[in-house]
Amino acid sequence: MLPRAFEHLESLYSEMVAIRRDLHMNPELSFQEKRTPAFIANYLKELGLEVKTNVGGNGVVGYLTGGKPGKTIALRADFDALPIEDEKDVPYKSKIPGVSHACGHDIHTGALLGVAKVLSQLKDEIEGNIVFIHQHAEELAPGGAIAMVKDGCLEGVDAVYGAHVEVNYPIGQIAVNDGYVQAASDAFDITIHGKGGHAAEPHWCIDPLVIGSHLVVDLQTIVSRRVDPLQPAVVTVGAFHSGSAHNVIPDKAYLKGTVRTYNKDVRVQIENELNLIAQKTAEKHGATVDVKYSKGYISLYNHPKETAYIKELSIDIVGKDNVVIKPPDMGGEDFAYYVDAVPGSFFWVGGGNPEINAIYPHHHPKFDVDEKSMLLIGKVFISAVLNS
Repeated sequence: MLPRAFEHLESLYSEMVAIRRDLHMNPELSFQEKRTPAFIANYLKELGLEVKTNVGGNGVVGYLTGGKPGKTIALRADFDALPIEDEKDVPYKSKIPGVSHACGHDIHTGALLGVAKVLSQLKDEIEGNIVFIHQHAEELAPGGAIAMVKDGCLEGVDAVYGAHVEVNYPIGQIAVNDGYVQAASDAFDITIHGKGGHAAEPHWCIDPLVIGSHLVVDLQTIVSRRVDPLQPAVVTVGAFHSGSAHNVIPDKAYLKGTVRTYNKDVRVQIENELNLIAQKTAEKHGATVDVKYSKGYISLYNHPKETAYIKELSIDIVGKDNVVIKPPDMGGEDFAYYVDAVPGSFFWVGGGNPEINAIYPHHHPKFDVDEKSMLLIGKVFISAVLNS
């Protein structure tokens, strides 16, 4: 059945490309998706699947009941775009100013819809059930995954799998890894309340710029001196704004940044340390401070058994030399909420190809990938279902 399924998927390639390019030309931002989920829902309904819409917000879930008893496997694709201008010179360039699929979510959706079409025509032979999770709002916290899980998209699911096209790997490669592979992603906003005045009379002022400068440096000691060196962690101040004149000491200064961690205890520790350092740094200079700490995605943990399964299937598809281990990184991905609820694994499929200018990084205005990556995503998904 697997060779037949692969042949069918390959015969659908032009249709998958057409879907991907339609989505690419009509991108929608996180939590603002309307056209895309409607398109997905209609496509799945035409396949004869049971479809739920507005799952956790704008999410869509399709259900396929196999003809024989077996496990229930969930497959996930995300479909939101980014607030980035599309600067590619291609026929399928975004038609929406300032919005583009600069991360490949259109690729993920095209692949999963192709998989749904293949498997829907094999339903009588399939052992078990398949849940097709089409998720909104991966790019913007709190994300769509946590709401979809709370809304029941994983009820009865035994394992869940997700994929991401990756331009840093060439077309034809698949990357896997188990354990923690991506970080919890939090954000902080700090407002320092000082006392403004004339720049020539600093002794009458409480200078929030000086205090903020101390704070930027002091926050670096959290990772370098307070967190266990064997625990990955990042604290980065990404913005520092204050004042607008040469000769004026402002009243306030604003800092914002990000915290990345794997370990849950370290995550709590850094939040506590950041609040303490901000308060004490302001206090010693006679200022006050407000700290807003926003929890983002949890860290993504790939279960060893399910990851070994995906690795084995990938070797069968592309050969041992084309399956690589992806090092863990400090990026965030809300697929973490699915594998926090049920066993599963998230893998990466190469989409880089200099011959078609697919060389620019994710979130770049000229980002693009080789569309044949959809076939590899699809083949791993199909294998995961039919071999379960």
